[in-house]
Amino acid sequence: MIHRDVIAAISTAPGRGGIGVVRVSGSGLETFAKGLTPRPLEARRAILTPFLSASGQVLDEGLVLFFAAPNSYTGEDVLELHGHGGPVVMRLLLQRCQELGARLARPGEFTERAYLNGRMDLTQAEGVADLIDASTALAARAALSSLQGQFSALIQQLTDKVMKLRVLLEATLDFPEEEVTFLTAARAGEQLAAIRAQLDATLAATRQGSMLRDGIQVVLVGAPNVGKSSLLNALAGEDIAIVTDIPGTTRDAIREQIDLDGIPVHIIDTAGLRESIDTVERIGISRTWAMIERADLALLISDGATAPDEVQTIVDRLPRGLARIHVINKIDLSAHEGARATRGAEETVWVSAKTGEGLPLLKQAIWDRAGWHPSGEGLFSARARHIEALQRAQNHLATAAGLTDRLELYAEELRLAHDALGSITGACTPDELLGEIFSKFCIGK
Repeated sequence: MIHRDVIAAISTAPGRGGIGVVRVSGSGLETFAKGLTPRPLEARRAILTPFLSASGQVLDEGLVLFFAAPNSYTGEDVLELHGHGGPVVMRLLLQRCQELGARLARPGEFTERAYLNGRMDLTQAEGVADLIDASTALAARAALSSLQGQFSALIQQLTDKVMKLRVLLEATLDFPEEEVTFLTAARAGEQLAAIRAQLDATLAATRQGSMLRDGIQVVLVGAPNVGKSSLLNALAGEDIAIVTDIPGTTRDAIREQIDLDGIPVHIIDTAGLRESIDTVERIGISRTWAMIERADLALLISDGATAPDEVQTIVDRLPRGLARIHVINKIDLSAHEGARATRGAEETVWVSAKTGEGLPLLKQAIWDRAGWHPSGEGLFSARARHIEALQRAQNHLATAAGLTDRLELYAEELRLAHDALGSITGACTPDELLGEIFSKFCIGK
């Protein structure tokens, strides 16, 4: 699907830099380039050249790189103009490209063209955006794995196995008098069970990949002056929040993203929960409860001076189903050592935000409650839509397993599972979803 129209955009980040890049994609770019540079192009060779205006005036001097279709990022002819990275110079080069007939690229349009031209599938395209947006080194490695096709390969394996079973079933439907014997001989039941087991493992790995991409929303809650801000500073490794002995110092939420050994954690320090006549503090407390509703995990913080009924009052108001860890802070003021205890659904960790005692135990507890199980190898970036599609496939396969005596319905459930898997890589994806996905990309990518 080579596009006839030519698109152009500044591909480097806004601002000043040593080098800036204008990217151009479309057809017939060798002719297009003659209006920009007096030097003839050579595919995949950097050429030092002046960049010229319509009147022949030199706009800048830099490198031009030409990638001939189909051996380029988009699968089309691609030009990269590497000039000096000033905003004015970049705008002049982009404007010159427009004068030559290029239009401004939409966000993500270069990668969208790569997908439409078969240079990558949809999960690989999403891996490009995830790599750019990665907030930790581990998240970047996972996104690179997706870009290189690791996630796509897992989905393709599942898709191929479902298709093989569908073909078997469709063939069986043509010979109804022999269908039971035929399916038994082909071990169709065993094939379906193996597919379901592989899908379950893929779904578990996908949830890990989604956590690497989106991170964990953790909210710090508790009464005033129990050390919430001190704990935020200790986890972040720097002084982010103001810490004083005055109760109610934190009146509005403080948000910080930290790298918790590779996992992005969006941690929110909130106003101390208590009855207050201070208008500003009451607004902060109201916002605290709103943030608790959106959190993945609550760290309920108390200290040796906090009354048990005060802790229980907060517990009773927490949303049902919200994972929580009870953190008992300020153990440096008592004889208690850093420790972790689990009793049923209750998790308690004793720490000192001041000295760091018990913080490694708290980090491990956060991972466990969030469902993070580091496996080292095999991580890839994933999104909520991937999880939803795998769950749909999972449900259809479970339904199919109960319809072995009604083969037409069995075949239909397999088809729906196949379509759900295809939506992940883009084999069967509506145009509206494509528009939504690529609209979130950077312009120039």
